[in-house]
Amino acid sequence: MSQPIDEPRLGPDAARAATGGSTATTETRPPLSAGGPSVASPAAAPRRTRRKARSRQARVVVRKVGPWSVLKFSLIFYFCVMLVFLGALMILYGVLDAIGALDSITRLIRDLFADQSFSIHGGWLFTRGFAIGMAMVVLWSLINVFVAFLYNLISDLVGGIEITLSEKH
Repeated sequence: MSQPIDEPRLGPDAARAATGGSTATTETRPPLSAGGPSVASPAAAPRRTRRKARSRQARVVVRKVGPWSVLKFSLIFYFCVMLVFLGALMILYGVLDAIGALDSITRLIRDLFADQSFSIHGGWLFTRGFAIGMAMVVLWSLINVFVAFLYNLISDLVGGIEITLSEKH
């Protein structure tokens, strides 16, 4: 008679895990004496052999890269890089302003070019920097999508990139 479909069949490893590590359904234990627990002889104790755990390895071949996933990842990645870069420039601008270097540069440019109306505006610089940064985010993301299409074409010829994955124990 066959087993119903709803009940999963347990293999030897799953049965061992379900019974607490033992594959036997009944376990024989030495009887307890009135004076305390008795010590079983080494011959009566069940032997457990331990095998060294081998790490499993799998070979995978990356044949196709999804251009849509590359685009999404690239947009987010380059946007974060742009924010970090603009943040670093803001910190640098604040430090240069605090030590008076921006005033010195403003005076130098006014003297060199005889333009007394020149001044450095941080807001103007950072709005233009943000706009240029967004253009670079889009440009480099599109370059990555182009590279993904190119990889897909080349992998059709050579079979993709083979990667070996292994578990750490």
